Amino acid sequence: MCKSLEKAFIQLIKAGLWEQGVRLNDCLDNSRKLDIAELNRLANEQALSGILAIGLEHVKDVKMNIEEVLPIMESSMSIQAANSGMDVFIAELFADFKAEKISAVLVKGQGIAQCYERPLWRACGDVDLLLIGDNYSQAQSFLLPKAVEIEEEVVLRKHQGLKIKDYMVELHGTLHSELSRRVDKVLDDEVDKMFGNQEFRFWKNGDSDIPLPSANHDAVFIFSHILQHFFKQGIGLRQICDWCRLLWTYRNEIDVEYVEGRIKKMGLMSEWKAFAALAVDYLGMPADAMPYYDSRKKWSRKASRILNFIFYCGNFGQNIDSSYYFKHSYFVRKAISFRHRFSNFLRRVGIFPLDSLAFFFNGMVNSFKAVARGK
Repeated sequence: MCKSLEKAFIQLIKAGLWEQGVRLNDCLDNSRKLDIAELNRLANEQALSGILAIGLEHVKDVKMNIEEVLPIMESSMSIQAANSGMDVFIAELFADFKAEKISAVLVKGQGIAQCYERPLWRACGDVDLLLIGDNYSQAQSFLLPKAVEIEEEVVLRKHQGLKIKDYMVELHGTLHSELSRRVDKVLDDEVDKMFGNQEFRFWKNGDSDIPLPSANHDAVFIFSHILQHFFKQGIGLRQICDWCRLLWTYRNEIDVEYVEGRIKKMGLMSEWKAFAALAVDYLGMPADAMPYYDSRKKWSRKASRILNFIFYCGNFGQNIDSSYYFKHSYFVRKAISFRHRFSNFLRRVGIFPLDSLAFFFNGMVNSFKAVARGK
């Protein structure tokens, strides 16, 4: 990929993320012309079409043809409509839960969107619900009859995916990353503490108050989810942008020492510093609002490698060919999947050598267990 295009894309995402002016002449090649179509493709690939559209509003030095920009603007309008519909769906869902006495917390997604200057311009995904104890099975019993599509439940992780109306709903009985027992133990402790002490923040969604994790807990949850995708499937820039906006929005409320203790207990401080460098050095996150940002070059180099990996994989690894999944038997699919995972492992091991090894082999053990169970 043309490095000048990548550079222009990052500058536009930074402008959209922070609603700030941007100049692009230094990013352009000899043609001095923005390839709007390719920028749009990248934005779709990274689930950042709305943020790109905002960034284009803030360009100060490059003239753009309205016909070229129109598809991006149309995408942003579609994103707004989709978000508005999902917000109504979530309000209705939590009203139903309240009537059924089911306790749930909205994680990721629409809750994090509220940290953006324009929440409706963040591309929406699934509706992720965290439910502990009997609430998980109660939610299943209540929602399964309403579902038009039902995914196979992952019993060990207490994960159930289902489609209701036009929306994918993910029920989570845990927030396990499956990176390591050490990481998942801390996540379990965080979930227990959050529910036990009722440590929530609330999103006023119409007439509904939607419970979200407190800023301290969410800083841990969002970052562990970033790493779950980074080490297992592939990660998109949208997740990094979400993390930045959460930390920025609650910069005066987050207990930095508390979060540091959780990250260290999970053994993920190196990862935090590398992603912090990505956030500050490339995405414009104010350094004084990013906990544990380290300006040394070694972290910036790691950030650059992470960014290259993100462009390679696409959001949730969508750039990695998965057509084999529909062409081969179960065991052949597993063999091809292993080849892809090993190739990505080699890319990651140059960034986080020890953790890449540990998480890779832990993932292989889990895969072998799944094969043994025939799932």
